[in-house]
Amino acid sequence: MDRNKFSAIAHRYHAFANPISEAKIMKMVGTAVPKANDKVIDIGAGKCELLTRLVENYQVKGTAIELYGGAIEEAKRTAAGRIPDRSIDYIEEDAGIAVKRLELGSFDLGICIGSSHALGGLEETLRTLKTLVKKNGYILVGEGYWKQTPSPEYLEALGGADESECKSHADTVMAGEELGLIPLWSYVASDEEWDDYEWLYSSSIENYSLENPDDPDVDAMLERIRSWRRTYLKWGRDTLGFGLYLYRNV
Repeated sequence: MDRNKFSAIAHRYHAFANPISEAKIMKMVGTAVPKANDKVIDIGAGKCELLTRLVENYQVKGTAIELYGGAIEEAKRTAAGRIPDRSIDYIEEDAGIAVKRLELGSFDLGICIGSSHALGGLEETLRTLKTLVKKNGYILVGEGYWKQTPSPEYLEALGGADESECKSHADTVMAGEELGLIPLWSYVASDEEWDDYEWLYSSSIENYSLENPDDPDVDAMLERIRSWRRTYLKWGRDTLGFGLYLYRNV
């Protein structure tokens, strides 16, 4: 089973592939005071909905880095008719490679939401964005955090995850501060937002499987989503959080 295919189906009805509400996301972005022709980079941009909205609302110039070609194709289809051509530069490549060709200090806003793994983790992502974003520019990251110490059973259910892969909410804020960034704002997903995200994620796979019974991946997708749903309900809902973190580069 292609993991990108699974994710694309599971997120087909999500505007953004994370549990923070659209209202919170757009308010957070507005806090960075985007202006016309500001340069904005989004690492792990997925379907590029956030960049598309930034172009729509603020007339920025976007750069999207995304490894999965299917997401880039969908982003272009979705953006057609909504924003001017060439408003977003789409880079279909591994983020760790792509960022090395970008001009340092050339962006007004750097974004990486739920994709810090693409650059080797939270700290390395913040370091990279710090070098790419202008002085006094803004950095917005979205990251999972532990609401409480994860049980060994939960970590095992996550495929042998390690507790060190996430921090507490407070320590996530501090990660930017320790790199010389100024924390300006943070939102975390509420239980209701998590439920909205997870049930839509789950039901999208369930409904797809009913609608496409001849897809050879159906059995594998159902096994995966049902295991994930049980894991979320038993441990994840009380243990794993997700936050947006806005910093100022100085």
